[in-house]
Amino acid sequence: MTAASGFAETKAVVTGGSSGIGQATCLALAAAGTRRMVIHYRSNHEGAERTATVVEQAGCQCDLVPADLANAADVDRLVDTSFASLGSIDTWVNNAGADVLTGQAATLDFDAKLARLLEVDLVGTIRLSRRLATKLISQQSAPAQRATRPPSIVFIGWDQAPFGMEGDAGQLFGPVKAAVMAFAASLAQTLAPDVRVNTVAAGWIRTAWGQSASEDWNRRATGQALMRRWGTPEDVARAVLFASDPDNHFITGQTLEVNGGWDRRWIERDGSV
Repeated sequence: MTAASGFAETKAVVTGGSSGIGQATCLALAAAGTRRMVIHYRSNHEGAERTATVVEQAGCQCDLVPADLANAADVDRLVDTSFASLGSIDTWVNNAGADVLTGQAATLDFDAKLARLLEVDLVGTIRLSRRLATKLISQQSAPAQRATRPPSIVFIGWDQAPFGMEGDAGQLFGPVKAAVMAFAASLAQTLAPDVRVNTVAAGWIRTAWGQSASEDWNRRATGQALMRRWGTPEDVARAVLFASDPDNHFITGQTLEVNGGWDRRWIERDGSV
């Protein structure tokens, strides 16, 4: 990714930066000119260190901050530590979310998975964002630090959340991500014009779960996209950069879908048209 002048010498925070979309976003921001970054992770310290190594190779100084978004004290510490480390923040990406599809969490029952998603993806993200918003407004109110271009918050949503999807996955992620997206839209209304808030709604993205998905899911993911392929974390990262680019300061309160285009002709029973 070529450097984007809008990000030159800026400061960023990416939650869930140890793998997948978060990792790709960290690398993209560094390549675009971000010069200082906080990379958040929960337990994957090794992955966060790998991200940091590449970010620093791009000339971006970074700090690693562990925090569990299900823990209110951790959430507050993450925000406070990020501001203490960076001084001011231009770009904040709310990417972190609970993984209930792979690893030990995949064996949990529906109720346990839903509870985890609600406490991390919804309650944790809202708490974090409200504390962050207070800090950003204070940052904008300080004459010595007031940015000529407002800082940005970008949320990661799900393209199917507003419309619904059958099965447990749809009943788990649909209501949670729809609520996150609704909160982001309300936050945009609240913080304008001092802070920009947008959502990138990802479609079928080949992260850890997608890499091990069954042939049926593979047929569905490639068949429902007009571009006939899975999305990649890098596809989402490019959209995040567009939404958060300091030069795009007339864009707020928007949802940008990254799903390869929805194929309305797709027939679920066999994946053909």
